[in-house]
Amino acid sequence: MSEPTDEPQRLKVVVADDQAAVREPLAAVLGMSEDIEVVAAAADGAEVLAAVAAASVDVVLMDLRMPVMDGIETTRRLNEEHPQVAVVVLTTFADDDSILAALGAGARGYLTKNAGRQDILRAIRAAAAGQSVLDREVQDRLLATARARPPATDQALPPDLTPREREVLTFIGQGLPNRAIAEKLFISEATVKTHINNLFAKAGIRDRPDAVRRAIAAGLA
Repeated sequence: MSEPTDEPQRLKVVVADDQAAVREPLAAVLGMSEDIEVVAAAADGAEVLAAVAAASVDVVLMDLRMPVMDGIETTRRLNEEHPQVAVVVLTTFADDDSILAALGAGARGYLTKNAGRQDILRAIRAAAAGQSVLDREVQDRLLATARARPPATDQALPPDLTPREREVLTFIGQGLPNRAIAEKLFISEATVKTHINNLFAKAGIRDRPDAVRRAIAAGLA
């Protein structure tokens, strides 16, 4: 009788980039991590969808500029057809249109190709856990865009949010993870998660990127 193993289940990842010189080394480097299994390396969005249909996939690491089907449309298709699959964008583009389009399509993370291996691994793990990671440059761009707009009102948010829920949304809009929010507010991470669940339910917020957008629209970030 074989002994049971405590080996953790590896995250199944698809790497998507139209440049083989980027795609193949990235897949190899990620595959060296004990908790990551790269199940496919795709050159375009059509190949991503085929890979997800053929295997159990947790996260797609997605380039934006690809032939046949670009990263935005592929992310939108995945969000509609395979909502259990998280998308982390990894791209050279950090302009407002690209960032907002990717987050609007359902991406949970957005990194530029300046990100290091540990940053990418952290984003993949966070996305698989339902959390969001935004590159510092991306956060700065979103905040700069929000501050350049005329002052917003709270009409984008329901009136029954508690002061604490508004605080939590503010910190989410600033890109802080749950642990950092807990430290800021001197509460536990479990309490932060409770506030987030209540906030999302009241405001009809789908996920963390959606919360970032709503915080910016309401002038909280």
